[in-house]
Parts: sequence; C-alpha cells; structure tokens
Amino acid sequence: MTAPLSRRTALRRAAFITVGAVAGSQMLATPGYAGDTTPDPAKLREAVRRARERVQQRQDHVLAGAVSRNGWDMEKVCDDRGNVYTRPVPGTSLDVRVRMGDVETVLVHVIRRFHYDIDALGLPGEPRPVEGWVPPSEIRDSRHPESNLASGTAVVVRPGSYPLGARGGFTESEELLIRDILADCEGLVRWGGADRRPYEGLFYLDVKPGDPRLAKVAAKLRAWDGAPGQGAGVLVDMSQPARRRRAA
Repeated sequence: MTAPLSRRTALRRAAFITVGAVAGSQMLATPGYAGDTTPDPAKLREAVRRARERVQQRQDHVLAGAVSRNGWDMEKVCDDRGNVYTRPVPGTSLDVRVRMGDVETVLVHVIRRFHYDIDALGLPGEPRPVEGWVPPSEIRDSRHPESNLASGTAVVVRPGSYPLGARGGFTESEELLIRDILADCEGLVRWGGADRRPYEGLFYLDVKPGDPRLAKVAAKLRAWDGAPGQGAGVLVDMSQPARRRRAA
C-alpha cells in the first residue's frame, strides 16, 4: 500500500512538474531542440537574439515613436503587421481604418449609430463619408485631439463637411442624438464638437491604453449587436424623458 504524500511534498512535486513542462515546451519550440533533450546554451541564446530582432524590426516598421493626445501609440502603417487595419462597418457600405479589437468595436458603433440615427453615410457619389487612421506625418501637433487619428483611435464623419474650428454643423436635435450615442459609450468617447477648439466631425477615444472600462463597454456593445431591440439600427425616440436625461 502506498503511503499518502504530505501536503508539502505534493506541492513540491507539482511545482517541479510544472516547471519541467514549461521548460520542455520552450525547448521543443526553439529551432535546434526538436527531438533533442540536451539544452545547447549557445543555440538558445541565438534563438532569443533572433526573436528579439524580429520584434524590434516590427516595432521599427510600425511605430512612429510618439503617442497621440489620448496616450496611444501612433502607427506609421495600416494593413501591414501593425494594430491598425481597414475594417468594415456592418450594415453599411463603409469601411474605416481603425485600431482593431475593443477600439474598433466602440468607434464602429459610433459610426453605425450616426449612419442610422443622424444622417446616412456613403450615399452614391459621396466622397470620403468617414475617415479613420491617417499617417503620423499628416499630424501637425500631437497635443490636439485630431492626433488620435494617427493611433487609429479616432474617426471623422464627413471630413469635408465639418471644418475644424467651426460650430453649428448640427441641429439641436442632432446634437442631442450625438450625446445619446456618447452615452452608449459611457464616457469613453468624446465628441470634437464639445472641445474648446471644435471639430464637429471628430469622435475619439478618451481613455488611455489598458483602462479596464474599454473592454467592459466593448463587450456590452458586442452583446447588443446580438440582441433584438438593442444596439445600432434600433429606432430611437428622443422625445422620451428618460432618453433625453440619458443624453444630457
């Protein structure tokens, strides 16, 4: 009969097995170690050096070495091994260059609600109905909110229709709808029309990288897309007092 192990002995054995499994998997994944259980320090150092070199090459290719107003890395390329890609706007004929993941979910929701609730975008013959990422070289001052475009964390609706510095591009009821859209995003998106230096076509992420609220709001918006009566495309009645209070 086998004697029962003490708790301390069991924990030690479990830790030893875990460390061994991790080390073994790393060796097998390293060129030169498949089928060889004897570590070669020189080959391991070379594999690590090459991996670091590849990471550095990708960073040099993608990153501009500066951050936008909201603290996100500006990227020099789109659709080319970075975080910014051309993404479709579901339910429309539009696509937009935007940072993938939770940022994409939130900003695409803003575009879709604008399209459905304020004014249809992408009509035949309409030039540039929406603009997303732009190269950092086109950004004059990273202190301004439009610099967020270069990090893929902002979009401009009809960039030719709402000039920088001008107000009055939207009616009072349209502004109320814009604020209702922002309420969906729980304060994580800011409208450029509310800035001291207005840019009424601009909507940008107003949260720094790593903020847990971004993932939470993105998950909510994704859930809305799969639920009847919620999300973009649902008829909004801004005459309802509760809805008006929410927007205000």
